Amino acid sequence: MRAALGSVRVWTAVLIAAAAAAALIELGDGDDANGGSGAGGDTAAAGWTELPASPVARSEIGAARISGSIYAVGGYAAPTGSTTGTVSRYEIATGKWSVVAPLPTAVNHPGVASTRGKLYVHGGYSGEGFDAPTDALQVYDPATGTWTLRSPSGPSRAAHTLVPRGRLLHAVGGVSEGAPSRTVEIYDAGSDRWRPGPPMPTAREHLAGARVRDRIYALAGRVNGLNLRTVEALDTRSGRWLRLKPLRHARSGFGAATVRGRIVVVGGESLAPGGSTIPQVELYEPARQRIRKLPPMIRSRHGLGVVARGRRVFAIDGGPMPGFTFSSALEMLQIPPSALRASGGNR
Repeated sequence: MRAALGSVRVWTAVLIAAAAAAALIELGDGDDANGGSGAGGDTAAAGWTELPASPVARSEIGAARISGSIYAVGGYAAPTGSTTGTVSRYEIATGKWSVVAPLPTAVNHPGVASTRGKLYVHGGYSGEGFDAPTDALQVYDPATGTWTLRSPSGPSRAAHTLVPRGRLLHAVGGVSEGAPSRTVEIYDAGSDRWRPGPPMPTAREHLAGARVRDRIYALAGRVNGLNLRTVEALDTRSGRWLRLKPLRHARSGFGAATVRGRIVVVGGESLAPGGSTIPQVELYEPARQRIRKLPPMIRSRHGLGVVARGRRVFAIDGGPMPGFTFSSALEMLQIPPSALRASGGNR
């Protein structure tokens, strides 16, 4: 997000028409990312569904799911764009929102993940704008409704991704000491200790992350004002990074979630002058190095939260236009079984 804090503007979200039966198209290397059919042909799929709006319009949040609850954390809040400590919880079964105990330290651009039934919030900017990055690790326990501070990571960072694997959390990339970072730090939730991990080949910020089996995926992001399509994966068994097939769309400020061995990539913003947010949604299949086109979002957004449960993917809050904009939109997409054939992996 590139915007001057002195000129806060709240834009009205632009409704992007989603067909009731949008095409799900497998893309080959020669396919147009905006259309065209691949070797797998077309598969009919319903589009995104609007769900009850969240309590706070905001952007540059973090999000994670614990069982049947989705947590939206921190960010910039409308109407002033101040950094907020608000944490909202959405119950998938009932469709109800509530506000839980706020963050001890309000942050925007945090890394957020869940493991062992707890919510972990790492780093972010604790000031206004891109001010006061932190290395704090704030942990919420839904059983008690309370926050605790765990061991800080050392280097402060923001606009990174936090990816869980068992009791380990991988903090990857982001902005550290004012520049895009290759740094990987691994937190052990059992011992409350951090250790360095293998540096990522491509330094970047505003990236997204996901896990499929024993690999941690770092997706797209930006460096020096340019969006990337780069996909790299850390093989946690060998400790080596692999360079993989890139995304179809260069994007930053977006989210990703794993659905049965595939990665759903949602949202982001174009950094070109007069740019827009990115409605296109991609289904990335690491095992076969294939990409499918999913129905576009109803309201394209950047700085949003993205989580999954089963075949459902949820897109939470985020700015409808590049820069300092906000929304409280919640949308859900159910991935059709036909798109997930012959895949496996974590849900």
